[in-house]
Amino acid sequence: MNAKAVPASPASGWSPVARACASVAILVYLAAVVMPPLAGPAPASDLANRMLQPLRPLVGSLYLGHGYRFFAPNPGPGHTIRWTMTMPDGSTKTGRIPDDTLDRPRLLYHRRFMVSEKISALVPPVDAPPEVRERARQDWQPLVKGVATNLLRQEGGLSISLETVEHYLPDPAEVLSSGTYADAVTPLGSYAWAEPQP
Repeated sequence: MNAKAVPASPASGWSPVARACASVAILVYLAAVVMPPLAGPAPASDLANRMLQPLRPLVGSLYLGHGYRFFAPNPGPGHTIRWTMTMPDGSTKTGRIPDDTLDRPRLLYHRRFMVSEKISALVPPVDAPPEVRERARQDWQPLVKGVATNLLRQEGGLSISLETVEHYLPDPAEVLSSGTYADAVTPLGSYAWAEPQP
């Protein structure tokens, strides 16, 4: 009976030190990928935030600090910016940012979605104290003016009014009860082209 010789496995070429260094590098990279979502926005544990601290330079340099928790596991309500524009002939035109029917490709929709979410995060609710709303205006108004100017230029309008709309997010019991829900609307003001200087 002839026994076939089993070929010897080739040497890996990695020394034990090189394998250990590669393993550590892989583990550090995996930690840099996993830790930012765990230490993300509230509710996040203090332990996750402390574990992320030594990894921050790596996370920042490789741009790994994405907001995965923005979409899951418990996303908040969505926001849009609604606008009404007065045209040179006196007619009005309306629209929203983002607009799922007009914003193509999908990346454009996503970028405009981020604009509306950023502005909505800076604007306090209508029932906030006046001093809070006035302080916050310094942060959000330049962004809104930029959006208004861009829309006026793009559409050829004379003036525009904007408002944020927070779309109500019903819980499962409310969905089952088939109730009606009201969105929260916050005015952002009216803007027009500046008068030409003499």
